[in-house]
Formats: sequence, C-alpha cells, structure tokens
Amino acid sequence: MTTPPATAGRIPEEVHRRRWAILGVLMLSLLIVVLDNSILNVAIKTISTPAPTGLGATQSELEWAINAYTLVFAGLLFTAGLIGDRVGRKKVLLGGIVVFGIGSALAAESGSPAQLIAFRALMALGAAFVMPATLAVLMNVFERDEQPKAIGIWAGGVGLAIAIGPITGGLLLDHFWWGSVFLINVPIVLLALALMVWLVPDSRDPKPGRLDPIGVVLSVIGLVLLVYGIIKGGQLADFTDPTVLATIGAGALVLALFVVFEKRSDHPSLDVTYFKNKVFSAAMAAIALVFFALMGVTFFSVFYTQSVRGYSPLQSGLLMLPLAAAQMIFAPRARLVVDRFGNKATTGAGLLVLAGMLAAFAGFEADTPIWVLEVVFFFMGAGMAHVMTPTSVVIMQALPREKAGSASALSNTFRQVGGALGIAVLGSVLSTAYRTGIEDKLGLLPKGLRDTAGESIEATLGVAAKLGPQGKGLITPANDAFLHAMHVTALCGTVVALLGALVVFLFLPGKPPARQKGEEQQELVTVTE
Repeated sequence: MTTPPATAGRIPEEVHRRRWAILGVLMLSLLIVVLDNSILNVAIKTISTPAPTGLGATQSELEWAINAYTLVFAGLLFTAGLIGDRVGRKKVLLGGIVVFGIGSALAAESGSPAQLIAFRALMALGAAFVMPATLAVLMNVFERDEQPKAIGIWAGGVGLAIAIGPITGGLLLDHFWWGSVFLINVPIVLLALALMVWLVPDSRDPKPGRLDPIGVVLSVIGLVLLVYGIIKGGQLADFTDPTVLATIGAGALVLALFVVFEKRSDHPSLDVTYFKNKVFSAAMAAIALVFFALMGVTFFSVFYTQSVRGYSPLQSGLLMLPLAAAQMIFAPRARLVVDRFGNKATTGAGLLVLAGMLAAFAGFEADTPIWVLEVVFFFMGAGMAHVMTPTSVVIMQALPREKAGSASALSNTFRQVGGALGIAVLGSVLSTAYRTGIEDKLGLLPKGLRDTAGESIEATLGVAAKLGPQGKGLITPANDAFLHAMHVTALCGTVVALLGALVVFLFLPGKPPARQKGEEQQELVTVTE
C-alpha cells in the first residue's frame, strides 16, 4: 500500500488506525542501528586487547572502526533519502536492514582490525537506508498535530537503545567472544523484517529528484580525507605535520567543491537553499554540535570506567543506565516544555546542561565517588533529550511531507558527521594529551615498545602486563596521564556545547504569542522560498 502525499488530503484511515504499531516497528529498526554503536562503545576495550581475547586494535584503528560506520553512513544518507523518496521508503527500509544484517554477521567473524573496519562500513551502507526511512515513514503516517509527540517517542527510542546496548554488550562479553556484540543484530533484523512486511505502508515523493552520484562521491571523499587527517594528527601527536595538514586541507577543499557543485546542480542531493532559513540552519548546527561533544565524551568514558576504575564491560554498561533513562523519560515530554517556553529556551537550556556535565568530567579523578558519575550521566541524558526532540521537530516540519526522506537524511547526516568529527577531533585530543603526559615515563623501554605503549592507556597497560613485575611502575603514571588527557578533552567538549548554545540563542525562535503559532508553523513550510 502506498500512502498519498500531504497534498492529497488526510492520511488513509487504515494507516491512521495502526500508526502507533507502525511507530513501534520503526523504533525497532532504529534500535538496531543505534544499538550497534552503543554496544561497540562497551566492547572497544575488549577489541583493543591482543588475540585471542580481542583483535589488538590500536587507538586509531578503534576510531576507524567507529568512523568507518559513521562516515559511510553520513556520506550515503543524501542518496538514501532521495532513493527512498523516489522508489518507496518501505522498499529501501527492507533492503537496508538486510544489508545491515549481513554486515553484522560478517563483522562478528572478523579476523583483524582491517576486516572489522571493512565490515562496519558494509553495516553502515545498510544503516544509511534504514535511518532516514524511519523518520520519513513516521511523517507519512502521522498528521501534523501528532508529529511532535511521535518524534519525541522516536527520539526516546535512542535512549532505549543506549540503555539496552551497553548492558547487552556487557552480558555478551562476560559469556561469549567479542564478535557476539555484532551477531546479536541478526535475530533483531529477522524480527524487524517480518513486522515491516506486515505493518509498514509504502510512500514516496510524487515528484522525486534525480540521483546525484558526483555529489555523493565528493561528500564521501571530503569527509574521509578530513577525518583521516584529524585522526592521523592525534596518532602522531603533531597537527603541524605536513601530511596531516595536506590531508585536512584536501578534505576541506573537496567539501567546498561539494557545496559549490550542489549549489549549481539542478538535481542536488543536498539542496543548499534549505539553509537560507536561519531556524532550520540553527537546528542543524545544534544537532551536529551536541553529537560532536557527546560522541567524543562517550569514547573516553569507556576507558575511564574500565581501564582506570577497573569495571567490567557489563558494569560499564550498567553505569550508562542513568543517561539512557533520562533520555527515555524526557525525550517524549520535551514537546510539552517547548509548548510552554519555546524552542530557543528549551534547546538552549539543554545545551547548557550538557556543557555543564561535560565540564564535570574535568574534575573526575580515579577515586571520585561513582554516584557523581551517575548524576552527571543522568543530566547529560536530560540535556540531550531537550535538544534532540525540538530540533528534530523543527527540521522535519520545515519541509513538505513528500520531502520527508530528504529532511530526515539531512538531520541524520549532520548528526552522524558531528559524531564522526567528535570522535576524530576529541579522540585525537585525548591521544595527543595522553602521549605527551606518558612519554617521559617510557624512557627506559626499547624504542619499539615505547612507541606502542605511548599510543593509549590500554596500550601502556598491555605493555606493563607483558613486562611483569617491572611493568607495575607504569600503571600509576598511565592512569595519571589518562586522567589529565580526559580533563583536557572534556573541556574541549564543553566549549563545543557552549558554541551550540550560542547558535541556538542567536537564531532559534522564542515562544511566539498564541495567535502567531499557526502563522509561524506555516512559515516553516516555506523554508525553500
């Protein structure tokens, strides 16, 4: 069944009656995609240990295992949204989940970090078609007045995935090998496929644009070069290295060419005219910056809880529960706060709360009471919920319903690019600060071991374990160097979140008078004019 576009009138009664069941299926699809990243965050320490326990992945290989997914995902979202609008969102949703399931099964059997990175990229190929389709279908089964509530519940699904992922990952790692964190996706994929075929209606744009292969290639090449240069700079602990500067510069140049090409194309994958609207642009910037800060902090918090504090993967996953619980509690209710205080106050306050919690990490030590970390995680989740729901509603309602795939693709692209750059930039800051702090303590080691041990705290502790009693003297300096690096990285994340708050307070609208609400919503639809 194909639902008609918004211009054809209200949503068919048959679809309207089962809209909440359809939302449940869409959230299951979302769960699969988000679950994978939240599980991987718990497993990165295990994967970094030498075989047979893990793959012996280095810090930069771990970053690429995460960024291979986010870069392919972000680079293909433009095209995925257009294909969904053109051939039908249900079709691309089904196809994307099948590819994601195959990639998950292959990733579980990876024999090296390089294989894991490649299969993670394959998973991202499938996920790129799943994520925009879920929001696009949502916009075509709910009437406009119910869309904020539905999007809030959809955003709460992210919190559910954040909760289930680390706990599931921890349980699996306690009883099975590291590859089980990917294999768990397969049964969820099979269940989602069956429910989609049964419940989800198809929909498409009656006037879809042509595909844009040149734009896609430019965006992927530009992002890969940019992030590779940033990761390489952190690995070398030298951002002035000619290779690093050349790679980052080439990436920025290719992305600039991408923008110019899209501006002149008559069938762009990214319609840059959308960004003439300051509200739309500010919402996009807020999403990108919040994920930039959050993903970078999530990356180092795993090493803090497991390497410094000594918690197991399962315990580390349980420690993330307050963050997930806060998202699940507040995301569906954030629309009520927006109704009372407006988008600017709600989103800006959410970013300020997030900035405060990131700054709190700068005061954490090896013996900080664990309840303090739990409180920080809870308020981080609450802050995120009051950013994600309002900005998602603004973005999705800014374009006509038939363009829902494009709007969703844009939203998710900025989220993923922000997250990828957050891991790359803040991960590189962490790596550089750690190497600087530990290198003086590694002078007695052979040069080959010195380079290896200086890359990350896990590498240092691995070398210390191999040295036996002689290596015990490295443990305390490693913890001290990591804590210093974490403090520096947390403060960088705080600055990014504050920048996001500034953008929101400058450009998002405040609470309009009641008589103007209907007029303002109508203006959002004309964003491309």
